[in-house]
Amino acid sequence: MNRTVRVLVAEDQSAVRAGLVLILRSAPDIEVAGEAADGGRAVELARQIRPDVVLMDVQMPGLDGVSATRQIVAEGLADVLVLTTFDLDEYVFGALRAGAAGFLLKSTEARDLLAAVRTVADGEGIVAPAVTRRLIAEFAAGPVREAKADPAVLDALTRREREVLSCVGQGLSNAGIAERLGMAEGTVKTHVSRMLAKLELRSRVQAAVLAQELGI
Repeated sequence: MNRTVRVLVAEDQSAVRAGLVLILRSAPDIEVAGEAADGGRAVELARQIRPDVVLMDVQMPGLDGVSATRQIVAEGLADVLVLTTFDLDEYVFGALRAGAAGFLLKSTEARDLLAAVRTVADGEGIVAPAVTRRLIAEFAAGPVREAKADPAVLDALTRREREVLSCVGQGLSNAGIAERLGMAEGTVKTHVSRMLAKLELRSRVQAAVLAQELGI
């Protein structure tokens, strides 16, 4: 992508936050637009500066990352990329429900962090495949899901939108879906947006969980 990606870093541990900022500032196409040490401040700054991506820790004092993610997504302020450990817990499931666009391991390499930020800023939502696979499996199978999805929800989708949903469930990027289905990448983005709207979902990760749960 050619534009500059503006990122808000929300992390309560100052040393970790400083490290993240240092990595982000090493990329010429990424700008650190703000820093927050808790969820409440993250929401305030997101409203003020309208970043492209919020890099959000889930466990923070005051307003936690899940609640902050929910507010930021609900207000359409930015896409949220959640920082998590590999041991997924209720915070991560909550962030999924809140509409987080992606999940990233705190132990990720610098180049992967930068790639994930660019990916989310470009409208993709499936990042850190190891996290995504485990998240989908545990969320779909575990008690954190309040109710199984009704297959009838797919009736609202066109055949092509169902195919796109299936590809999203397999973790394919827009480019990957375009290649698989023989479409232009811009057309894929349109189908993804319409599919999410019809299913009343907030993110591709939620769509991937739904696809896995319905077995499509």
